[in-house]
Amino acid sequence: MQYTKPAFRNAAFYCHVFSRSLTLNPNPLLLVSPFRKPETFRLASPVSCLSSSSMAVPPSSLEKQFDDFRVQLEESGTLRERIRSVVSEIESSTRLIYATLLLVHQSRPTPELLEKAKSHVNVLKKQYKQLAEVVGGCPGQYYRYHGDWKSETQSVVSMLTFMHWLETGSLLEHKEAEEKLGLNSSEFGLDVEDYLIGVCFMSNELPRYVVNQVTAGDYDCPRKVLKFLTDLHAAFRMLNLRNDFLRKKFDGMKYDLRKVEEVYYDVKIRGLTPNGEPVGDLEIKESQDNLNLKL
Repeated sequence: MQYTKPAFRNAAFYCHVFSRSLTLNPNPLLLVSPFRKPETFRLASPVSCLSSSSMAVPPSSLEKQFDDFRVQLEESGTLRERIRSVVSEIESSTRLIYATLLLVHQSRPTPELLEKAKSHVNVLKKQYKQLAEVVGGCPGQYYRYHGDWKSETQSVVSMLTFMHWLETGSLLEHKEAEEKLGLNSSEFGLDVEDYLIGVCFMSNELPRYVVNQVTAGDYDCPRKVLKFLTDLHAAFRMLNLRNDFLRKKFDGMKYDLRKVEEVYYDVKIRGLTPNGEPVGDLEIKESQDNLNLKL
């Protein structure tokens, strides 16, 4: 019995220490050893996330910067509205020219239609001069606003080249197209890509023109158009075109060429001559004329 009393006293001491540890540490899973000195925890001093070199812009400078942005955007919006107003007039004149040239497919007299279309071209020249003056008020910003009129310009070029081909049977050159529109390459010129796309648009009209001309009795038209499209397609092959809109339009040109070839071969196989008579009938007529002369 004399050896059990110290054991009970030690157990009582540990129970007392354990109860105190529970009081100091409310988490029962974290036990505090009676032989370990309690640690004191200190809060670290707050550290700023921004260094002195990366401080925010003062409010006065920030407001001034965005006020300048506001003025620039308002001026750009006003200029774009003026451009779109002139482009709308160009589009209206383009529709009138296209409506006139559509009558060519109905075997209407070509000279009269071309004269009527040229009167609208003179109006286009004045409108492009007005557009050049509007864009000239903001030097160095040609390609910033170029997208507002490039589609209309491509359509205009296609009609000018078609009209020129109807008159001369040749392609309207880039400089000649600029002259017809009154454009100056140094300030406000005709973009080369717009010119090439317009030429591709023009080639889309030729297969339909060939079919209608053959129907009207012009059997020599397929030969002329085939030669022109063959030379034009070969010239485009010299260009290293990217996989963009211009390349897609050029790829469509070979289908126009194929359609014209089919019409030409059909006329050739049937033996039709430019005056509308088959080759066999023409030879019989020539032999009869020679016989009459002998008699």
